[in-house]
Amino acid sequence: MSPKDPYDQPWRAAALVSALGIEVVLCIGLGYWAGSIAGKQFGDVKTWIIGGVLVGFAIGIATVVLVLKKLLEDKKE
Repeated sequence: MSPKDPYDQPWRAAALVSALGIEVVLCIGLGYWAGSIAGKQFGDVKTWIIGGVLVGFAIGIATVVLVLKKLLEDKKE
């Protein structure tokens, strides 16, 4: 009997998807927070908040891509 592939588990996949979603939400939240602080400091709060959210979203997507790339590289080995 061969050992089961550790990457072929539905709970592991569900946990990964949840963790990646939480990561994106946290990055967006941090972008909102940073944008609101910058808006209070430099004026035009709405523009800074929108910019912060967009930058946070981009960073969140980039980190998700990096995590998935690393996970897929580990699976190949």
